[in-house]
Amino acid sequence: MKNELKEIKKLLIVVDMVNGFIREGKMKDPYIEHIINETVRLTEMFLKKDAVAFIRDYHKIGSTEFDRFPVHCLEGTSESEMVDELKKYEKEVLTYKKNSTSTIFAKNFMTDIEKMKKLKEIVVVGCCTDICILNLVLPLRNYFDEINQKIEIIVPKNAVETFNSDLHNREYYNKAAFDLMQNAGITLVKKYEGGNSYGK
Repeated sequence: MKNELKEIKKLLIVVDMVNGFIREGKMKDPYIEHIINETVRLTEMFLKKDAVAFIRDYHKIGSTEFDRFPVHCLEGTSESEMVDELKKYEKEVLTYKKNSTSTIFAKNFMTDIEKMKKLKEIVVVGCCTDICILNLVLPLRNYFDEINQKIEIIVPKNAVETFNSDLHNREYYNKAAFDLMQNAGITLVKKYEGGNSYGK
């Protein structure tokens, strides 16, 4: 995959579909499971002729993020691994491990994006809508504007989700994130079927 970066035209980015946010640990919310099947569908669609990147939350003990969030997704634990439904595709995709809520700073991520000279479309799915998804699509939009590169960034609303808690209302934060994305020029769709990119 690394040698083919310059040929990639469309990229699916799957953010944090890991056990630690869905099935185990202090940060899990099993409700997020409902987007797994759609994420699998999109992964298989993109692997046929395009490219896929998996983003995994991956922390060391003592991570400064734990000053604000419970300890989660520690390196070497099952929490930091993709859910089983997606794990089987790992050998076919690009993988980036992140130690913050923004994929932008994950090792090699932006370096690889810069190598994708033919890139026209990025589709972003996963969790959480208002945190790691938002912290990826907004700086990506700004980056492509800065270099005057026409890249469409698409977020399918049926393939992203956030958690719910006493202090974090799922419905409110999903809507707030979608509003911010739309205002920033991110393309929101109910369901991604392809054919949305520039130049088509």
